[in-house]
Formats: sequence, C-alpha cells, structure tokens
Amino acid sequence: MIDQDRAFADQAKDTGQRAHDIIAEVMLALEEKGYNPIHQLVGYLISGDPTYITNHNGARGVIRRIERDELLEVILQDYIDRL
Repeated sequence: MIDQDRAFADQAKDTGQRAHDIIAEVMLALEEKGYNPIHQLVGYLISGDPTYITNHNGARGVIRRIERDELLEVILQDYIDRL
C-alpha cells in the first residue's frame, strides 16, 4: 500500500511540474504577442477553444500536451496550498 501511495504522489508531482512548465511557456508566448495571458488562459480553460492560445512559438500545441482538467487541478491545488 505504501508503494502505491508513493507512486501516486510521484505521479502527481510529475504532472504538477509538467503543468507548471506548460503554463510558463504558454504565458511567455502570449505576453510576447501582447495578449493578457490570464484572460487568454481562462478563456481556453472554460471553453476548450484552442484559439484562445496563440500559435506563436508553438504555444497552442504546447497547451494541448496536458488535459484542461489536469491544468485546473494543478492550479487549484497550488492555490489551496498557498492559503
């Protein structure tokens, strides 16, 4: 049981780090193109429409490497952890 818990924790950590890297890369591309990255990411997360994310530096492909629900989980967990 402990091995399963550790494997789950390691997987969650990997997903979290991957999500952070993806968000950072996409935010940079959005900023470079003059967009408000928060507004664009919220639009994407709510609608699922990838056109909220610029294609600059391949950001649209990058954001699609992870499911929206996984991104939301990581964002919410980070928020809760900071309370």
